[in-house]
Amino acid sequence: MVEDDRKAAGLLARGLCEEGFRVDTVHSAEDAEQRNFHTEYGLIILDWRLPGKEGLAFCAELRNRQIGTPVLMLTARDALTDRVRGLNTGADDYLTKPFAFEELLARVRALLRRAEPARPALLAVGDLVLDPRSRRITRGGRQLSLTPKEYAILELLLRRAGEVVSRTQLAEQIWRTGLIALDNLIDVHISNLRRKVDPPGVPPLIRTVRGCGFSLAANGDGSP
Repeated sequence: MVEDDRKAAGLLARGLCEEGFRVDTVHSAEDAEQRNFHTEYGLIILDWRLPGKEGLAFCAELRNRQIGTPVLMLTARDALTDRVRGLNTGADDYLTKPFAFEELLARVRALLRRAEPARPALLAVGDLVLDPRSRRITRGGRQLSLTPKEYAILELLLRRAGEVVSRTQLAEQIWRTGLIALDNLIDVHISNLRRKVDPPGVPPLIRTVRGCGFSLAANGDGSP
């Protein structure tokens, strides 16, 4: 989600997370440009009016870079010419402010369904496989049973396989809050997840990067 109104972005992100989505929020097109839209995201919710570079210009740049991630454009502009301009620039759908959250949710789901065939069906590192559609996880062919928070953490680590995911990112994206008072809770969930994903006798995948966070990779040493 690229939305400069931090309060509105927080409310929308919280509502979408409660519906089972993982949402990353940035507040400018310049910050959004640092994201990997080729593999990491299924949908971009983009505000037209942003500080600096406008959402419309950012959308045009995405399409010029051959990034086909669906874009839902949010704007207070309700003139027909503006809607046509937004769609012609590369937006897949257009929602005029103010709007009901239920309508946003319906449009998000519709765009994701439309794009689903082009999205990778499975997330995998080594013999660890997660199916986002069925939420089924296996390691070496053996099905794992995870709590909702463990599943969310593992999905995030898999989507960013090979990268370091910081404790702050876990706090913000899994719990939708800051790191304060969550540090020990994160350790507990990582420890429980590691016991299920990396039992004795199999190569460990989850690695703790001291002072930085956690990563998941086939050559992880699993050191606590």
